[in-house]
Amino acid sequence: MSIQNTTLEPVYVYEVPVRLWHWINALSIVVLAVTGYLIASPLPSIGGEATEHFLMGYIRFFHFAAAYIFAVGLVVRVYWAFVGNHHSKEIFMPPLFKKEWWAGMWFHVRWYLFLEKEPKKYLGHNPLALLVMFFYVLMSFFMLFTGFALYGEGAGIDSWQYRLFGWVIPFLGASQDVHTWHHLGMWGIIVFVMAHMYIAIREDIMGRTSMVSTMINGLRFFKDTRS
Repeated sequence: MSIQNTTLEPVYVYEVPVRLWHWINALSIVVLAVTGYLIASPLPSIGGEATEHFLMGYIRFFHFAAAYIFAVGLVVRVYWAFVGNHHSKEIFMPPLFKKEWWAGMWFHVRWYLFLEKEPKKYLGHNPLALLVMFFYVLMSFFMLFTGFALYGEGAGIDSWQYRLFGWVIPFLGASQDVHTWHHLGMWGIIVFVMAHMYIAIREDIMGRTSMVSTMINGLRFFKDTRS
């Protein structure tokens, strides 16, 4: 929601569960990305008796543990979209069929390309940020489905992972295809994280609207009264 031509006091935007999910999710992504890369591109062999080393076992354990945290966090975040405030729902339901929303999205494309002198103020995500966050949500579900499908292969056909997600492998082709798509999805999320960090810091400085601190204390500050 654009809030031009108004002078605002700080507004409480992100509730505690949303902020906790954000930071726990960020940490789990770091662990998943590092361990996932090492699983796909293992380290050189370590000398000595194999029984004295369990390096790849530990890497896989941390990957699976972080994946469960990621998955539980996503389920809780979906739940909070139903019981939380308006801003907790945004990233799941962007107004894709509203003409003015798309106009705002293209405006912020120009803003981030330094083609606009002043940004518009929003309490929550601006339209472009919301579209990118919606992409992240879709990618999160994709990584969850493909990840548990691969996990189900090792857990066996009697596991709940295989029962719920085993269909993903034949749907995408074969096991190696799912591995490839899962790996590409990781790089997609890494690109998202880099863009997300750049835009948040840039908007904090150039947009004169709090971004980083808002995800810490929940309050959106407007550092000027430009219209």
